[in-house]
Amino acid sequence: MKYIGAHVSAAGGAAQAVARAHEIGANAFALFTKNQRQWHAKPLSDEAITSFKAACQRYGFAPGQILPHDSYLINLGHPDDTALEKSRAAFLDEFQRCEQLGLTLLNFHPGSHLRKISERECLARIAESINHVLSRTHRVTDVIENTAGQGTNLGYRFEHLAEIIEQVDDKSRVGVCIDTCHAFAAGYDLRTPEATLATLDEFGAVVGFEYLRGMHLNDAKSAFASRVDRHHCLGEGNIGLEAFATLMGDSRLDGIPLILETIEPDRWSEEISWLRAQQRQPVNLAPSH
Repeated sequence: MKYIGAHVSAAGGAAQAVARAHEIGANAFALFTKNQRQWHAKPLSDEAITSFKAACQRYGFAPGQILPHDSYLINLGHPDDTALEKSRAAFLDEFQRCEQLGLTLLNFHPGSHLRKISERECLARIAESINHVLSRTHRVTDVIENTAGQGTNLGYRFEHLAEIIEQVDDKSRVGVCIDTCHAFAAGYDLRTPEATLATLDEFGAVVGFEYLRGMHLNDAKSAFASRVDRHHCLGEGNIGLEAFATLMGDSRLDGIPLILETIEPDRWSEEISWLRAQQRQPVNLAPSH
């Protein structure tokens, strides 16, 4: 079964995110459990935790259908020790918030070397950061998102993800989220069904599908192999609809959250409906406008 949704707003509380996902016809969703552009946030109240869990039960969302995302400020590969500790503390707080909400996944961008250490040293620091947090928490799996490779961000090659995973002590609590826009911008072709399947096969060979915990389904304004992260609506970017129809037909993507981060939230319900239809109908169906 495909779990398809979008990264919805948690304005007004995490329980509101659940309701918003239900309203757009999703059976999966992503959210921030705190402001993604601030280091600190108020602790979750007992009322907020209870309300979130009740909303999930009411609308039928199990933890495996929810892919929360951490703060954009966190850099788990930071070359400066003081800044690294700040990021690790913030990452631990994100994990603990997920634990409180009964969630089992946490999606994050791996980190950046800032041209101050080597790629290998940075990847090792990211793995050390993961080990640091996993040893202090329970149940939640850290889900590494591939990047477009902008600036000095690592994680844009499947080999980067595999190298991080290799250095994680508890491999039962580490996984990967593939963002289609990021992959395309990093040089993984998705413009035809054949290219899409070849990219998935490469992921399977380099990382392994046993580590795939979610996907972000985004078309790309950015050009192929440009290392630029610019999302677009499905079918309106440089990837095109065939890739997403192909993904919907691939059983290797069953049972994980497939999350839209496309640029027009008002169209999410249409995009979800279109994606769902691709499991039954031909590729030439397009989202309505």
